[in-house]
Amino acid sequence: MNTSFVIWGIIIYIIIASTIALLSRKGNLPGMSGYFIGNRKMNGILSALSYSATTYSAFMMVGLAGLTYQGGVGALGFEIIYFIGVSLILIFGPRFWLAGKKNGYVTPSEMIGDRYQSKSAAIVIALMSCLFLIPYSAVQLAGVGYLLQGMTGGSISFSTGVIIAIALALFFSYAAGIRSVVWTDSLQAIFMIITSTIVVILIVHSLGGFGQFFDNLQTTQPEMLAVPGNGYFSILTFLGLTIPWFFFSISNPQVSQRLFMPNSFKGLRQMLIGFLVFGLIYTFVSVMWGFSALQLFPDLEKADLATPSLLSSDAVPPLLGVIVMVGILAAAVSTIDSIMLTLSSMFARDVYGNMKSRPDDRKQLKVGKIIIPVIAILAYAFAELELDLIAVLSVAASSGLIVGVPAIVGTFFWKRGTSLGVIVSVIVTALLVLYLEATGTKPLGLGSGIWGLIISSVLFIGVSLISRPPEAKAHEFVNLMKEYRKTKKAIE
Repeated sequence: MNTSFVIWGIIIYIIIASTIALLSRKGNLPGMSGYFIGNRKMNGILSALSYSATTYSAFMMVGLAGLTYQGGVGALGFEIIYFIGVSLILIFGPRFWLAGKKNGYVTPSEMIGDRYQSKSAAIVIALMSCLFLIPYSAVQLAGVGYLLQGMTGGSISFSTGVIIAIALALFFSYAAGIRSVVWTDSLQAIFMIITSTIVVILIVHSLGGFGQFFDNLQTTQPEMLAVPGNGYFSILTFLGLTIPWFFFSISNPQVSQRLFMPNSFKGLRQMLIGFLVFGLIYTFVSVMWGFSALQLFPDLEKADLATPSLLSSDAVPPLLGVIVMVGILAAAVSTIDSIMLTLSSMFARDVYGNMKSRPDDRKQLKVGKIIIPVIAILAYAFAELELDLIAVLSVAASSGLIVGVPAIVGTFFWKRGTSLGVIVSVIVTALLVLYLEATGTKPLGLGSGIWGLIISSVLFIGVSLISRPPEAKAHEFVNLMKEYRKTKKAIE
């Protein structure tokens, strides 16, 4: 594809998105709550679009398409498991929202620290999130790097693509905090879903229509329409990928923090329904992209080049290819800036805030803004390593974050849970997951995410049983929904 088309597409996107980000500064809300969660005033539609853009990032159109190219239809099953896991929001979403509304929480780690009456627990959860989410940010940056490099035949280098993405994420984060991110996310979500769907229809049509499309696959590569197919998706590999992804909606703080943002229970429901509709369409589109690339370019050097190869091919009109490229760039940026805001808020609120004698809101916000570029630099350094498949790296990050799931479940459903149980289970298991990921070790053939969930659950339960729980807070959280039903009008 002509490099000038790509450059002009990026320039036009920057102008439009920057204008929206700057306009969102009007009526800007002060303080940590205003900057990082919009003062809990986001309506359901905006929340749904922003939630979708943040979740469905470069992982989908570059990562999931690449995973489909690599292993076939098993990639669809992998993503459907995530969809099933979204049902966890039905259970945890109202509880997060109520707890945040009642106690003024800004971060998930702040909520956990208060529930277990432990500053140390909040600090440990916050640091663990930083440890595993920075590589996940790097995955998004790598997605943009591969995309621009592949579409321009190397005229725009991988590193240049990464720098463009990180500069945009920094600008949107600083423009007006979460308000600019939500408004730009909403634009990006609409852009993503419309353009990507149009392109997949055009590609399938160029290959003879849907019937011929699958006949071609069945004839030339039938193993890609079965599981384990070419052998990539063995049962143990599938479990190792899907178990961490199942808990994504509550284990990833950049996602669970958004459960604090809706302005009402109705807004929370709208957010979930909108996200599910968006995600279902986007999942099938991404898988179809992978299958399309498999037919048109069966010998790619890297599976993650499937989408760039498609967009720069004759099957996609250049103008439409550039528009979709911009949509994928926007999706990646929306995830990166959301992670930057979440991690900086957690560091300011739960690490700095708890290590000092509870500094005021203004000082915490100042520290949070200082931390944003630090996170960006670390993510950039990690992205430059160009490691493995994007989808696999995304799961590796979730494998680390899964160690906090027992503590989150215990927050609302087990009065016996203790801060010592949280601290021990998270620290020990996070180190274990790091070791398994670094060495590539899979005891009994099981991935690090499965071991992380098992070991952290055992440690959380075991240590909690031999230590003293904070009874008052435990009762308050476990009975949150019961209390809400009694005082519904007052809370909303």
